[in-house]
Amino acid sequence: MSRLRKNLVVAGIVTAVVGVNLPAVAGFAQREWHEYQINRDDYKASHGHWSFLNVPDRFKVNAIHAALLRTGKVLIVAGSGNNIVNFDKGTFNTVLWDPSRPGQPDEFKHVDTPVDLFCSGHVMLPDGKLLIAGGTLRFEVLKDKVKRAAGPLVVKNENPHLTKHLPEGTLVAAPDGRLYRTTTMIMVPPATKTETGVRGRAKVTPSETKVFAESVTEGASGVLDAADGSVKYEIQGLATDREKSNLYAMGGGMTLGKQDFQGIKDAFEFDPVTERYNRVQNMTEGRWYPTLTGLPDGRVMTVSGLDVVGQVTRDNEIYDPATKKWSPGPRRFFPTYPALFLLDDDTLFFSGMSAGYGPGQLAMRPPGVWDYRHDTDRLVPTAGAPGGLAPDETEAFTPVPGLPEPELNETGASVMLPPAQDQKIMVLGGGPVGERQPGLKNSTDRTAIIDFRQPAPRYVRGPNLSHPVRYSSAVLLPDDTVFTFNGSGDYRGRGDSNILRAEFYDPGVNAFRQAAAPAVGRNYHAEGLLLPDGRVLSMGSDPLFGNGEGSVPGSFEQRVEIYTPPYLHNGERRPVFTDGRQQVRLGGRAGFKTPDGERIAKVRFMRPSAVTHVTDVEQRSIEIDFTRVPSGIVVTLPTNPALMPPGWYMMFGVTQKGTPSQARWVHVLDGRA
Repeated sequence: MSRLRKNLVVAGIVTAVVGVNLPAVAGFAQREWHEYQINRDDYKASHGHWSFLNVPDRFKVNAIHAALLRTGKVLIVAGSGNNIVNFDKGTFNTVLWDPSRPGQPDEFKHVDTPVDLFCSGHVMLPDGKLLIAGGTLRFEVLKDKVKRAAGPLVVKNENPHLTKHLPEGTLVAAPDGRLYRTTTMIMVPPATKTETGVRGRAKVTPSETKVFAESVTEGASGVLDAADGSVKYEIQGLATDREKSNLYAMGGGMTLGKQDFQGIKDAFEFDPVTERYNRVQNMTEGRWYPTLTGLPDGRVMTVSGLDVVGQVTRDNEIYDPATKKWSPGPRRFFPTYPALFLLDDDTLFFSGMSAGYGPGQLAMRPPGVWDYRHDTDRLVPTAGAPGGLAPDETEAFTPVPGLPEPELNETGASVMLPPAQDQKIMVLGGGPVGERQPGLKNSTDRTAIIDFRQPAPRYVRGPNLSHPVRYSSAVLLPDDTVFTFNGSGDYRGRGDSNILRAEFYDPGVNAFRQAAAPAVGRNYHAEGLLLPDGRVLSMGSDPLFGNGEGSVPGSFEQRVEIYTPPYLHNGERRPVFTDGRQQVRLGGRAGFKTPDGERIAKVRFMRPSAVTHVTDVEQRSIEIDFTRVPSGIVVTLPTNPALMPPGWYMMFGVTQKGTPSQARWVHVLDGRA
């Protein structure tokens, strides 16, 4: 009896302990069951699998930008990493990751970063270099932190024979004598002198250079109320009376309002062979949050961004890699980081999705087709537009109708659906402009598709995402599906709203199917891109808060995940290419040796990603005609450079089951001899 009583006592104690700790025990069991489920072979074959990348501490950075180079390495650009302490110190970071060298000493590498490339723009050039332009000149100052009244000025020079350098800290005086100092050094070019045809007479057009200035005194004493551009400021310290009469500044009032980020003019080509940034000519405009889009002739259209005084610029520029110089492009307004895709008729399509800055009025951000080659930029009065003027939408920009919930177009994803020959663009998710808009949802599960093969293209609502979400990544895969994952239900994950989701969109059946969920939630400043081995890289995230109550500041997510899709878990051996051409001209034919020619059902040439802020206008997947021969396959490339811009592509051979080969890098050259 004593032994029985003892066992009953022990059993009672165990029961009590388990009862007290039941939630923890249940949570542990649930986690164990989840791990068992996601690691089963049949689950991986249907849903794929996530794993963490082991990144040594010294190489962990705040990933703001990511680009896949033609060497197969991933360029991860942090710049200051949205960290003002780093910015003030001049500590800027870039890391190279080589996926083909796991665990090796050279898997990761630091790259010298010359300026703060945080929130720049980037695009692949035809020779495989990455053009990266813009970045951060000055961090924002929120209204409650502003100590000195400030505002933008335009310095004018009416002397066609004078170039003037004005150092940082140059003083300018308002008509009432109040003083303001410039925050950066500027170069003021000469005025333009044009002969009128009348002897002894010429027209002089003053040059204009923007600069930001702040009061020399703190507080309300520096506030100056005035209409935009109506105040003439006298530049102090000029040496001669002639300089004083020809050089002056015009501006509006000086306020204690929020001061926005400001953009730099710097531009670089990153060389994937030397693994260095090489400076090229500066842009005319500073840009923070710009979009760069490749054109069929190898040049680059660069649009939007906050300029050197923190205003959205509409002065677009074109970069020519042959001369490494910039020239003025057609002037047109776009919100920052607009998703701008090259269509096969050599027009540019703005999907309506953007990230960050720009007026909230829908009239200023309609999706549409931009005939940039014939844009003469006539302005028409538009109520509510900046300065009361907006582009004439009937001249070179044709809005497209049908986009549902157009008020939720910030921080949504856009992709050119595979294959690119179908000329379909899809938008996924999104949210309102800025942090919140009264009466609007914080995010949407909307998708919409526009088909440019139709005679009157318009958006048509697609299948809903599994959750309302913004900051969603969307990556094209070689099996012609779109893999979309992560995001949050509110601005920068506010309210603990990150969503651990992943799903595939299949254009062939116009439907989503579930994929394995990631382990890490991601929102603002997150990136996803396709790797040459067919896996998907996921990194970044910059939450506003570190808890659901919003009482703890957020910290940048430096963990990196890699997703292995189901097609690499289906048990089928991957096709292998053993030899072949590395250069092929548009319209040309090339042979590639493979023992798997009979198993290859389709060939895709995929342009590598350059992504930031869920904006990736680089990725596109081209359907390639091919024939089977005894030694392998022979491919025939399209002839249209607007469909397939010259540059480096990943060539995938894909089986009937969707299993892709390892990518083979091929340099596609202009078809003209």
